[in-house]
Amino acid sequence: MNIFLHELKAYRNSTIIWTISYIALIVIFLSMYSSFSQDAEGLVKILGNYPEAIRNAFGINIDNLVSIEGFYSFPLSFITLCAAIQAMNLGTSIVSKEVREKTADFLLTKPVTRSQILTAKLLGAFVSLVMTNILYFAGASLMAFQVKTDDFSLKIFFLLSLTIFFVQLIFMALGIIISVMVKKLKMVLAVSLPVVFAFYFVGAFFDTTGEEVKRYFTPFKYFDTAYIMKHAGYEASFLIAGAVIIFLAIGASYFVYARKDIHAV
Repeated sequence: MNIFLHELKAYRNSTIIWTISYIALIVIFLSMYSSFSQDAEGLVKILGNYPEAIRNAFGINIDNLVSIEGFYSFPLSFITLCAAIQAMNLGTSIVSKEVREKTADFLLTKPVTRSQILTAKLLGAFVSLVMTNILYFAGASLMAFQVKTDDFSLKIFFLLSLTIFFVQLIFMALGIIISVMVKKLKMVLAVSLPVVFAFYFVGAFFDTTGEEVKRYFTPFKYFDTAYIMKHAGYEASFLIAGAVIIFLAIGASYFVYARKDIHAV
């Protein structure tokens, strides 16, 4: 419990900064909706001239763009990118920070197992992401109600927002396995940024090919906003793929960390 509370305290400031940033970003974007809705047809015609691959890469669906849910899906792609970086930072720092800050000796001498240590750290990171998403959704939905010109589905709005959390879980899991596999990470951002942006640009590139199977190679494409708005749900195959990645990465992390040779200071 002490480790869990310590982790929450350690992540507190960064969690507050990330959360405020997301809310500020979505407030700025949604504040433009009223002006956009007044001349939506003209903008839709302009965007219709862009290649479909480009529109997909930026989360623009011209069939739903006039609705607030469709408009919301555009900034959602950028917020998801930022949220993935946050989650990757948390994942890669879970174990590596103890080695980097030379506190591993002190932690491992406590009367707890390595599995208990990793579990407490995982819970701390998980709760931080949960709090981020709860506060973000509260801010985003309140802003949506302020700027709406027509009634919209809060359920679909929630499902769209929840994709941020799912993507974060995947990248946190990937960050954890990297954290336990690498002996020493001097800078978390030096790992998290290249990994996240690599997946993001891979997804943007695959949009140009139009091959559905390639979506499995990047978590950023597991949740199609157009599908969510049409069916009010997620694609089961991609949910399963994401869950498999999470469980395999975390399971492997426990296995490696329990046997990892952690050098004394």
